Amino acid sequence: MSAPSSYAAPGTAPAKRPVLRDRPFRLRTPPVSGVLRPRLLLTGIALAVGTFALFCWGLALGDYPVSLTGVVKALFGAGDEGTLSIVRELRLPRALTGLLVGLAFGVSGAVFQTMTRNPLASPDMIGLTEGAGTAVVAAVVLGWTGGLGLSTLGLLGALATALLVYALAWKGGATGYRIILVGIGVSWICTSATDFLVARGSRFEAQAALGWLVGNLNGRTWGQVDTLAIALVVLLPLSLGLGRWMRTLQLGDDVAAGLGTPVQPVRLALLLTGVGLVAFGTAAAGPVAFVALACPQIALRLAGTSAPPPLVSGLTGAFVVLGADLLAREAIPGTELPVGVVTGALGAPVLLWLLIRVNRAGSGG
Repeated sequence: MSAPSSYAAPGTAPAKRPVLRDRPFRLRTPPVSGVLRPRLLLTGIALAVGTFALFCWGLALGDYPVSLTGVVKALFGAGDEGTLSIVRELRLPRALTGLLVGLAFGVSGAVFQTMTRNPLASPDMIGLTEGAGTAVVAAVVLGWTGGLGLSTLGLLGALATALLVYALAWKGGATGYRIILVGIGVSWICTSATDFLVARGSRFEAQAALGWLVGNLNGRTWGQVDTLAIALVVLLPLSLGLGRWMRTLQLGDDVAAGLGTPVQPVRLALLLTGVGLVAFGTAAAGPVAFVALACPQIALRLAGTSAPPPLVSGLTGAFVVLGADLLAREAIPGTELPVGVVTGALGAPVLLWLLIRVNRAGSGG
């Protein structure tokens, strides 16, 4: 029979029992986009350089070609008066609108996908862009604008749709899963209403409505650039500041609440921030398809993070929109396609891939 562990032979010191020290338990969250890791930083720098290159390339193309050197000089106020006028007055508003719209859509998509923990959650899928389109088409076909421009009506339509989705998804709280399901239903309602209004209107009204619905950068002005830039100055830092709360929401509502996160106020703040970004972007250029859906997933894989990094997602969106605009202008000689046609053609395969991936995982989140 063996002696107990505390037994000591005569003449020997008793064995010491191991001391169990109380240590605070710390729940470690998964690696997230808010941490500046080398790969994340390098990805952001590479996207910024590539976006600036596409930005300058777009300014150089046109009926009066300008060299890239001339474009860079014109951006800093140097060069002859003709080049300055062409670059800064005629082409710069369009290029800046594409840059800011891509940035807004990319960040908005990252906010929605992280908040709901679902790669299919984006303004394209939950009815926000469709609601903006319905408001604009109704104003064009019915002839009632209330003294507001189409951009303002698109903004109000997106905001109203977001509030409707959130209200219908509320049941003691609004979870990401319910927001997606309700948003898909509202999206189809808005799409059906838009189709009815287009069919009811005249040929001229239908052309005017479809020209906006497809997403377009033609004819952008400094007024649209200024409004969108002001919105981004306010909303972009807010979305980045909410990043810490987004990281806890990734762990689930119960765990996030246990860590001290006010789940419903944070989700509402994230929803309003994402809606504001996509609403102002849609108001400036129309509902440019698939940018908010695809770009956060592209950024996620480029940066190697556990969730779509908002700023890198925005840079990816800017890169995609500017690249798609170049293709839209140069793909068919003598014809300028709307940028939404190109992003839709490029984004559809990404949507199919995401659907296959989610189906294989057996979950929507």
